[in-house]
Parts: sequence; C-alpha cells; structure tokens
Amino acid sequence: MSDEDMLGWDESVFRDEHVFEIDYVPEAFLHRETQLESLKYALRPAVRGSRPLNVMAQGPPGTGKTTAIHILFDELHAQSGVQPVHVNCQVNSTRYSVFSRLFEGVFDYEPPSSGISFKKLFSQVTDSLVDDDEVLIVALDDVNYLFYESEASDTLYSLLRAHEEQGGARIGVIVISSDLELDIIESLDGRVQSVFRPEDVYFPKYDVPEIVEILQERAKRGFHEGVVGAPVLDHVGELTAEQGGDLRVGIDLLRRAGLNAEMRGSRSVELEDVEDAFETSKYVHLSRQLQELTDSERALVEVIAEHDGERAGDIYEIFHERTDLGYTRYSEIINKLDQLDVIDASYTSVEGRGRSRELTLDYDAEAVLDRL
Repeated sequence: MSDEDMLGWDESVFRDEHVFEIDYVPEAFLHRETQLESLKYALRPAVRGSRPLNVMAQGPPGTGKTTAIHILFDELHAQSGVQPVHVNCQVNSTRYSVFSRLFEGVFDYEPPSSGISFKKLFSQVTDSLVDDDEVLIVALDDVNYLFYESEASDTLYSLLRAHEEQGGARIGVIVISSDLELDIIESLDGRVQSVFRPEDVYFPKYDVPEIVEILQERAKRGFHEGVVGAPVLDHVGELTAEQGGDLRVGIDLLRRAGLNAEMRGSRSVELEDVEDAFETSKYVHLSRQLQELTDSERALVEVIAEHDGERAGDIYEIFHERTDLGYTRYSEIINKLDQLDVIDASYTSVEGRGRSRELTLDYDAEAVLDRL
C-alpha cells in the first residue's frame, strides 16, 4: 500500500459515523413510499382533531417499520393538537410500563416509580388529553413482546376503550410486529377483536438491488468519497440478503468494514474488510435480542448454550440451582425464548418416559455465549 493510500493519524474514512447507528433516521427513505402513504392516510384524521384509524404494520426484521414511524412522528410533532408517542415493547412489556411511557410522552416527565395505581396513571393521561384537546397516537413497536408476556389484550383494551372511560379521549393505536408467525388478531381476546379493526400495512423484504441502493445512500452520507466502491457495496448487499434482507445487518456491516479499513490504515474499504466484519454483523439481531432479556432469561440462555440439545428436565435442574426459580417461571421463559427464535423447544418421545421437550439453540453456542 503506497503512502497516499494510507490514512494519517488524524484522518478517518468516516464523514459521519452516526449514519450507521441503529436509531439514525435517513433523509432519503427509499422504497417505502406506498407504506408511508398508507400510514399517512390512517393518521390524517388526527390532524383534523378526530380519532385516527388503527394500524397493524407487519414485516420481517429490518424492513423499515420503525423508521417509517419515526419519520411520520417527527412530522406530527410539528402539528398542534396531536401527541405521538413511540413505545418500545421490548423494554416496556407490561400494560403498566406502556402507560408509564405514555404518561412521560404527555407530561414530559416520568411518573413516580411506585405508589401510583394503573387506574390513576390511566386517568391522568386521558384527563390531560381531554383538557388540552389533544389526540394521542400510540405506536406499540415490537408489540409481539406484549403477547409473549400475555399483556397485549389488556393493554390494547385500555387504549381502545379509553373514550368510554373518559368521554372525549381520542386515541389511535399502531401495532408493529416483526414476528410473522404471530397472528395478532387471532391472539387477542374477543373483547379486543371486536373494537380493534386495524388497517394493514405490510413491509416486504427488500430485494438485493433495493438493499444496494439504500446502502449506497448511507455510504454516501457516512463515508468520505471513494471509500466504498461498487463491488464492495454489491457484496454487502448480497450478504444482507442472505441474512433475510435485514437492513440492520448491512448497515452494521458497512460500519464495521469501515473500522477494519481504518485499523489497516487504509483509505478504502476492501472485500476482505467486509468478510472479516461479517462474522460479527450477521449476529446483530441476536445481540439486540439478548440485550433486551431479563437476568433470569439470560441465565437460561446461558445454561442452554452450555448444555445444547439436552432435555428440558435436566436443564431445569441446572437453571434452578443458579437462579432458585420454580418450574412455572422456567416454562414461561422457555416459551418466550422459543417465540423469539433464540431457541427451539420441540417435543420428542423418550423411551419409558413419555414425551419430553428438547432444547436447542437457533444460533451457534459460542456466538451466544460471546454476546451474553
């Protein structure tokens, strides 16, 4: 590598590294015009002071669902009389914590951490909406987590029936899910099904040319000119498509490949930088899931990773020793991890013992243990 190709100490391949972060909202939101229009159509009544239509936004991970909501909510914040609140249900997975987030969105400060009942929390939120003549739009992002904790029906019931509890409260709900196996409507109580009739907005997987075009736009804003060439972008696009078309993999891959180039002191990202980075980037989904688990859930993942493929009963013994938790909670955690596709819990017939569940990881055990 000649001296011109080498980076100086104070130089970087990045123009703006923030462009590659998970919460970055792109200026150009490509290949999602139809979805944005459908969402706008549903939310438009709120701007006129009416209750908006409810929405169910679904699609595989990394297909732009959250970004679309952020873009629209940024626009809605500028409108008077509309209060959009985004709730991450991975973090807020109970009805109480969802309403705590709504309280924070409406009042700009957190509710007291203890001693306030749900009823009081609920009425303070709805009273404020009526007093200020505001329409509340709630986005329940990763709503599947509310289902895993059996909190979805109660949460939605409270939101959808708010206008009856507090005359004049206008609330619209957007539920967002990446779990395509979860039938949202079927999984809700009958009392909720009868009032929740959402507009469907589907976010399909991006194909390779779309992925490349979106990543090209990111690279243009995030890297200096000439850092990433077409062959490298094409390769990142193909690897992203292999990982189910999850755009977060491609964006993470570009950032890590850039860091690898810097480590070599190079002014440009080469294919070898991408290959080295892929070993980490392909697990970006797993890393995020593990980060959001509770201590006891992480403890169980760790035990399964150390005893991959063993029977549920044997794993329970080890888990119980480490956490002191009982079989009921153990069983609930298994179901949640199974729904999250972190593990596979399938029943097998064991000679002389009837049916038993066998627990296996859906990822490489070493990759899981590295990220816990």
